[in-house]
Amino acid sequence: MEVSDANLQALAGYLQQTLSPDISVRKQAEQFLESVEGNQNYGLLLLTLLDRDGVEPHIRVSAAVTFKNFIKRNWRVTDTDKIHDNDRNTIKQQIVGLMLKSPEQIQKQLSDAISIIGREDFPDKWPNLIMEMVEKFQTGDFYVINGILHTAHSLFKRYRHEFKSQKLWEEIKFVLENFAKPFTELFNATMDLATKHASDPSALKVIFSSIVLICKIFYSLNFQDLPEHFEDNMSIWMTHFLTLLSADNKILQTQDEEEAGLLEQVKSQICDNVALYAQKYDEEFSPQLPAFVTAIWNLLISTGLQVKYDDLVSNAIQFLASVAERPSYKHLFEDPATLASICEKVIVPNMQFRDADEELFEDNPEEYIRRDIEGSDVDTRRRAACDLVQALCKSFEGPVIQNFSQYVQGLLQEYSSNPAQNWKAKDVAVYLVTSLAAKAQTQKHGITQTSTLVNVTDFYQAHILPDIQNPDVSSTPILKADAIKYLMIFRNQIPHEALVASMANLVLYLKAPSVVVHSYAAHTIERILMVKKPDGSGPVITHGLIKGCVGDLMNNLIAAMNHPGSAENEYIMKALMRSMSTLQEDLLPMMEQLLKFLTEKLKQVSKNPSKPHFNHYLFESICVGIRTTCKHSPGAVVQFEQVLFEPFTFILQSDVQEFLPYVFQILSLLIDHHPEGKVADTYMALFPHLMAPALWERPGNIPPLVRLLQAYIEKGGKQIETEKVNGLLGIFQKLIASKTNDHEGFYLLNSILEHMPRAVIDPYHKQIFILLFQRLSSSKTTKYIKSLLVFFSLYATIFGASQLVELIDGIQPRMFGMVLEKLYLQDLQKISGDVEQKICAVGVTNILTEAPAMLQNYEAFWCKLLQALVSLFELPKDESTPDDEHFIEIEDTPGYQTVYSQLAFAGKKENDPLAKSVPDAKVYLAKQLAKLSAANPGKIAPLIRSGLEEGAQTFLQKYFTAANVSIA
Repeated sequence: MEVSDANLQALAGYLQQTLSPDISVRKQAEQFLESVEGNQNYGLLLLTLLDRDGVEPHIRVSAAVTFKNFIKRNWRVTDTDKIHDNDRNTIKQQIVGLMLKSPEQIQKQLSDAISIIGREDFPDKWPNLIMEMVEKFQTGDFYVINGILHTAHSLFKRYRHEFKSQKLWEEIKFVLENFAKPFTELFNATMDLATKHASDPSALKVIFSSIVLICKIFYSLNFQDLPEHFEDNMSIWMTHFLTLLSADNKILQTQDEEEAGLLEQVKSQICDNVALYAQKYDEEFSPQLPAFVTAIWNLLISTGLQVKYDDLVSNAIQFLASVAERPSYKHLFEDPATLASICEKVIVPNMQFRDADEELFEDNPEEYIRRDIEGSDVDTRRRAACDLVQALCKSFEGPVIQNFSQYVQGLLQEYSSNPAQNWKAKDVAVYLVTSLAAKAQTQKHGITQTSTLVNVTDFYQAHILPDIQNPDVSSTPILKADAIKYLMIFRNQIPHEALVASMANLVLYLKAPSVVVHSYAAHTIERILMVKKPDGSGPVITHGLIKGCVGDLMNNLIAAMNHPGSAENEYIMKALMRSMSTLQEDLLPMMEQLLKFLTEKLKQVSKNPSKPHFNHYLFESICVGIRTTCKHSPGAVVQFEQVLFEPFTFILQSDVQEFLPYVFQILSLLIDHHPEGKVADTYMALFPHLMAPALWERPGNIPPLVRLLQAYIEKGGKQIETEKVNGLLGIFQKLIASKTNDHEGFYLLNSILEHMPRAVIDPYHKQIFILLFQRLSSSKTTKYIKSLLVFFSLYATIFGASQLVELIDGIQPRMFGMVLEKLYLQDLQKISGDVEQKICAVGVTNILTEAPAMLQNYEAFWCKLLQALVSLFELPKDESTPDDEHFIEIEDTPGYQTVYSQLAFAGKKENDPLAKSVPDAKVYLAKQLAKLSAANPGKIAPLIRSGLEEGAQTFLQKYFTAANVSIA
């Protein structure tokens, strides 16, 4: 693809089509662009187009977004490199300059692209990037400087969450050597300009935009360790930070009640920065700390309750919390008057339920729920205040709880005096009690540790239960939500009989018109159904205990999705899935109604999938329905197929990418429920389409497609036409070439070996082995070797050990000796997984006892291999991998598209191909050795005595005893 006007015009046309409201036009354009992105100059065409002044702005922005996504998908080379080396170099030469002169919308996309490239290439393959950036600091042009700071921020912010490693240290050292000094000089100059232009609104806004970014970059560069440069220049940075915390320029104040202004953003980030120093570098920072405690305290008591200050206040409180939980700063808080002042002036005011919170509850329930129960409420005032309570409780639990108990009593009395008017007082009281009682919490188990000074059950009985038992589901929705949430998070502390009793009330609350209330009710039902008995023997709530409310539970869950705003409510769908899983056969009378509802939902969401969690639980629910019904009535699989094939056909024909992995998994589940050799014609008609290369290009499709092909091979191996075997082996070849997916290739190959007719696959054996050895020589990883050993062992079990030895030696003379020495003896100990270990044990036993070559050509390895086998049985597995080997995890691949989400209820039980023939691998070894000894009198016992370590001989003797055999 040349960078020509004709190509640029064509590209602009396709980009225009990707913005079309018509889904078929949009999809065609997207597919075309994806098909040509491997062509040379594709990235450069996009860069040229986004830089053309004559091109319409929306096309230029679209080109920038497409370019960023192209880089995200392809810059990191996983298996095949889609970007030509010349293109890579040209992009790196041009992109910084382009980014700096582009309009803001385009600048943002290119800045992100630079950080993606930087993550892979910086500094080793792009050392001049940092010099190019630092040079621009000298321009004095803050539009350019801000562009550079944006890029630096997106490039360095990964230092906040990367694991320590030598490579990371070297990169940060390189950055600090070249960037830290000019960066500090830029901060000084910017602070001088802020003073100079204090009365110029437009200049001040640009300057403070830079200061926000400077403060963020400071945090990233200081996160891993305290750099020498920043330690030496701490007084400069901290003096400026203190100045900025007390800055109050009217020009920078916003009239907006909700959107934080630049000044609030700066102060908020400074609170983060000094909290980092207080937590990690307290020895160096301790002289500066008291000044910041004072400054941030003053900031807290002088800042209003408006939403725009939320981030600032929560970060300021988090700073106090981080200081309070450090033993070395305990003295700052131990005065009872100080504690009382913190409670009164900081904690209680910031736990108040404000008008803005009430608006959020009513107008944006999804966001309210996200902040309140999903753990993403880190940036709310309430969460920060709660953290401060818990930090203070670590050192002063008694005084803090005593202090707050008075507040709680006062708030509850205030509520009792006029419940309709003073309901907010009870809301704060419940939140305070939760903060005081909770000492440890997880998303999965709720509260796991409580304070001995707070009686959770008494408070539940006295103040929570009355709200839960109130039959009017519409009144005081916020208090209802508080009560249900209390039950949900303390579900492991509240008596089990109270949990069982609450189920009927929760089922009723599914009818509540408030989205938050019926969502919390659904979520709590789902969580309570997962509570285990103290001894872990099973769930507290079994289907027998809730048999009486099955109809109401399922009908109310279905009806709840008809409430406005809850058509795709993930909490309700997850509760439906969990209820179906708990009730099992009790649901059979309702299954037809449920299946009809789930199918209708699937048809609706397939048109525009937008809620990933909801969609996942929808497919899980379908799987539970199939499993439950077919367990009791195997023939019912046909009814499911009749209902599901219509929406599935739409998904496959419309290429609804998000849903394809789910459809493949459910098709596998359906095929699994067919008798062997009886795969229906409808499935067999689909089979050739599953081998279309385009499907295998998307990483998220690969595991479920392999699982589906395995189901076909297992149930209908004899129905697959011979000419289709080439296609299957082509897929195996593609998968085996990939470090990410090679194990999937082995899953497919092992199924072919196990279930396909011998006559069909015999001609391909040598070709398969050659491919395996080629990959071994080009890219040897621990994961690959483990899979290869399992395959060799399975082959020796199915086709015989002699055939394995002959086949490998037929590729190259005495090559099997190398397989023994370099693979089996070195890596057998690394095999993990019960089935994999058993396959290898039986395979190695067969190699030792059924291949004559082992006692002729390879006798030197015989005892060593037996020793390795006994070690596999008796020693812990070896989990080491070479230092230079880093597996690419799918989730870490930039631009990973349709992520594979495994359906738990579609999961295939681990298949043991030797379950019937070899119940016990150790006994099998003993019997096979006895048989070998009988065929070779006087040879095997001396070989074992002379070549096997004493400990291994002892274990071997135990196997002989267990098998009731002996060798002479």
